[in-house]
Formats: sequence, structure tokens, C-alpha cells
Amino acid sequence: MLRGTSIVLAAAAILAIAGCGSKTNDLAPAACLVGDNGYLRALEQAPGEVRLAGTTPISDCLVPAQDGGQLANVGEPMVKAATKLNNEARRGSLPAALQLGYLSGAVAKGADAIHTDLVRRVNSAAQFSETGSTLPASFQRAFGRGYAAGNRSG
Repeated sequence: MLRGTSIVLAAAAILAIAGCGSKTNDLAPAACLVGDNGYLRALEQAPGEVRLAGTTPISDCLVPAQDGGQLANVGEPMVKAATKLNNEARRGSLPAALQLGYLSGAVAKGADAIHTDLVRRVNSAAQFSETGSTLPASFQRAFGRGYAAGNRSG
């Protein structure tokens, strides 16, 4: 009887450990909590590989089953960075348009169904125009080049 009890207890311990381990997979890396200026600094490497804290791709900040609080902590600086880059790009900065595209592409790469609203918010901030008109072709080309790079390696 003691042996049967030991097996049941061992099995329960393994299941508990496996359950606890799966929770850590739902957390974004700490590098993702750098604020909008951290994203902006990292995006200066675009269209090369952009890494937060030198190691973490932006797409890794969006994890499956991410809880709402953590998604807000990761998503808010992304949207702020997109807004700042859009402002610079509308003033004619093609590097800002490229970085903006990279950010949008990286977010799209990492997103799943729970990130749909964040993808929409980043894209809205990226494509904002005060007049509601389409942004210039030079913006669109730089943005597209950045988007492709971000979707590939972001």
C-alpha cells in the first residue's frame, strides 16, 4: 500500500511542477518592460535585427495566454513609440517611417488572437494622418521596407 501511495504522490508532484512551469511561458521577457524610449532606442537598429536589451525580439513580447495586465504593460509603450515615430515620419523622417514599419511588422509577427486589439492600435498609430489622407509614397515605401524586416526578424 505504501508503494501505491508513493506513486500517486510522485505523479501529483510531477503534475504540479508541470503546471507551475507552464505559467512562466505566459510571461513576456523582462526586456519587454523598457518603456517607449527603450523601444525607440532599439528600433534605431532597423532594418537590421532589433533587440530589446540587446537580446529580445519585439515579437517575443507577445506571448500566448498573456494576461490583460501584462499585455497592457507591454502594449502601452509599443503604442506610444508608434505614435512618436509617426509624428517624426509625418515631418519627413524616412528613418522614423522605416522604424515604424519595423515595429508594426514585429508586432504582427508575434501576435495571436488575444493581441488583435494591440495590433490594431499600433497600426492606427502608425498610419495616423491629421488630414485623414494617405501618407506620402516615400513614407509608404520606407514603412513597407521596415514592415517586411520586422515581420521577418522582429
